[in-house]
Amino acid sequence: MTETGKPDDRIVSLHPSDEDARLDSTLRPGRLDEYIGQEPIKANLRVAIEAAKGRGETLDHILLYGPPGLGKTSLACVIAREMGVALRSTAGPILERPGDLAAILTNLEPGDVLFIDEIHRLNRIVEEILYPAMEDFQIDVLIGQGASARSIKLDLKRFTLIGATTRAGLLSSPLRDRFGASFRLDFYQAEELATIIRRSAAILGVPIEPAGADELARRARGTPRVANRLLRRVRDFAQVRAQGVITRDVAGQALELLEVDHRGFDKMDRALLLTIIDKFGGGPVGVETLAAAVGEERDTIEDVYEPFLIQEGYLSRTPKGRVATPLAFEHFGRPTRTLSQQGKLFA
Repeated sequence: MTETGKPDDRIVSLHPSDEDARLDSTLRPGRLDEYIGQEPIKANLRVAIEAAKGRGETLDHILLYGPPGLGKTSLACVIAREMGVALRSTAGPILERPGDLAAILTNLEPGDVLFIDEIHRLNRIVEEILYPAMEDFQIDVLIGQGASARSIKLDLKRFTLIGATTRAGLLSSPLRDRFGASFRLDFYQAEELATIIRRSAAILGVPIEPAGADELARRARGTPRVANRLLRRVRDFAQVRAQGVITRDVAGQALELLEVDHRGFDKMDRALLLTIIDKFGGGPVGVETLAAAVGEERDTIEDVYEPFLIQEGYLSRTPKGRVATPLAFEHFGRPTRTLSQQGKLFA
């Protein structure tokens, strides 16, 4: 669902749809060995988990950050499973009052993992409750009202907080400094995504050839959630038009119908780049102006579309605004700028 409550059927989106959430739950790995990709993070987590279990202690608080759809929630579930404890999940925007968070914290059992998604969107007053909870495993509770009101410290059972965010830069320093470990999830390689797609297809009972998985992986924007969403869409196409088997040709035809090109760009990717190129001469253009021009929310542009386009070299953020790179001009068959023109833009 979108923030307005409407169904979100785009290939890429900031918030997974209900169907995506159900699919993610079905396909979610149970152990670190089943979690594909993010090898440096897994190596560090294996050491931390083994050490904590050996000492009989809780795991340090962990911050996971990176673009949406890379598996932050799945990794939190895996960590809880590896530690042999329960996982309690919530989201920053849901915790509107200090009492909302206090109720969750006081109901945690020893060693439990509390997962807070979109932790950068925590209310500042609510966030302050977390400081003593993370550091001293205590919270301050106000008893009474008016002149007779008094504050008491309530002890909590030791727990592990796992925070997830797409925008680590928006976290306050006091909150960020209380995490014992921070890990950035990076976009996946096509080979890793192909493995994820084959695993998902096996779980869902979808016949898929290796070449078909490779084609989906190549257009999945380095994102497992997008890969699984494409798999679901292509599965429907194959069922109706290709006897149910996903081959390279079937995947290509289905993705063409979905308007996902060979680079994994969907309609909004193309709209963003072509707006910069055709309407603003390649840039620079401010993100607010760009959002108004394409009819998309600024947060969605910054969190969902820009990271992939920047990493792939099609878009650049400059002090003056967003600029389409020569690679973007070439992708759409537009004449590229001269080197002197490019130099002025990036100065």
